[in-house]
Amino acid sequence: MGRLSYPLDAELTGPDRVVLGILQKEYELHNDAPTRPTSETAENSDDSGVKHSVFVTPSPEDLQDHEQQSIAYLKTLNDPKSTGFEPTVFSSVDNPDIKNALLRQYIIDPYIRWARTVVRVETDVVMVTHILLYLCTTVPSAIYLFVNFHWWHGVLHCAMQGWYMGAFTLLKHQHIHMRGVLSKNYALVDHLFPYILDPLMGHTWNSYYYHHVKHHHVEGNGPNDLSSTIRYQRDDVWDFLRYVGRFYFLIWFDLPRYFLRTRKPNLALQAAGCELGNYAFVYMLFNYVNASATTFVFLIPLAFMRLALMTGNWAQHALVDEVEPDSDFRSSITLIDVPSNRYCYNDGYHTSHHLNPLRHWREHPVAFLAQKKQYSDEHALVFYNIDYFFLTINLLRKNYKHIAKCLVPMGDQMKLTLDERVEMLKRKTRKFTEEEIAEKWGKQYAKLK
Repeated sequence: MGRLSYPLDAELTGPDRVVLGILQKEYELHNDAPTRPTSETAENSDDSGVKHSVFVTPSPEDLQDHEQQSIAYLKTLNDPKSTGFEPTVFSSVDNPDIKNALLRQYIIDPYIRWARTVVRVETDVVMVTHILLYLCTTVPSAIYLFVNFHWWHGVLHCAMQGWYMGAFTLLKHQHIHMRGVLSKNYALVDHLFPYILDPLMGHTWNSYYYHHVKHHHVEGNGPNDLSSTIRYQRDDVWDFLRYVGRFYFLIWFDLPRYFLRTRKPNLALQAAGCELGNYAFVYMLFNYVNASATTFVFLIPLAFMRLALMTGNWAQHALVDEVEPDSDFRSSITLIDVPSNRYCYNDGYHTSHHLNPLRHWREHPVAFLAQKKQYSDEHALVFYNIDYFFLTINLLRKNYKHIAKCLVPMGDQMKLTLDERVEMLKRKTRKFTEEEIAEKWGKQYAKLK
């Protein structure tokens, strides 16, 4: 019987449990052979005074019906007009799990009614929750460090920011793709809060938008993508350090140069102006206001965020198909895990995001189920029980066996043994030669001598 190697995490979101449950049943169904009674058992069963229940494996038709019901259920969760509508209010706890009647009546329910009028999409109450959290903790803490600096406060501030950064970055991810997350009545707040919070969370002004939306999604991890992984051996520490180092020290130069090369001078000027303007702002604070506070409030978050962004992108595009590397299904992955999906707005559904960058984060699980057959036919990779950070760590440790155990097999992958899965994954981390790039993408993209 095909079984996933690890139990499902109790902290998975409800939609993730639905998706993973269907994939798990499909895997078990593929490996289960129906048990038929022997003739002797059949004869004796007619005379038996006691009937014993026998577990019957669901048929493919049963599973298909279950999939359709699950898709309908997930759609109702996202539909404000449905009685089953369920907004996301907090990351750590689901709205139905807040049972205290007084808390719900006087705080939670009134807050949800108000916040639904603030956000652009009514599911996104959690974004108001997080913006208020950052404005009420990060901003006062940063100001007080400049007024009365203590090193222990600086350390605690950085720890707090480290906890916030992932969720904030993926809130910004939704913001830059949808050109905002708040309703028109709060358009000014929607426009201004990133300029306040971005540098405090390790981002430079607008750099995420120019690099991710105007560059990465245009190039799609291809040879022209500055964050492309294809020219690197994705299980090699030295290649990873070169990849991170290039972004760390040269992105301020590389991104404007890319826009100039692709004949987008306005974007080149805007990207360079925002990046260098942010550096100048931090430089002035460091030299003329408070060097210690600037280090803890701006420089340490910036250094940490740059590492986190590249570590995440490395994992998102580390496993690139050797046959069709330009396929969105085969150049990115899907993670069904807690850190990516519960706390970071379904960031684990990276393939779904590349298939439709404008897809709302709450739509990813239902979109995945609706396209599951195509994911299977295209040999897409789906993992669970691992997030992007630990995927990168395990790749650099060459711990392929653990990664293979985290694979949720689909389609032909169900036929593979664990060792065969390991070999498959190893093939997908090999760097592409310039000759292969010329063959797969075209000679104009290769650096041929």
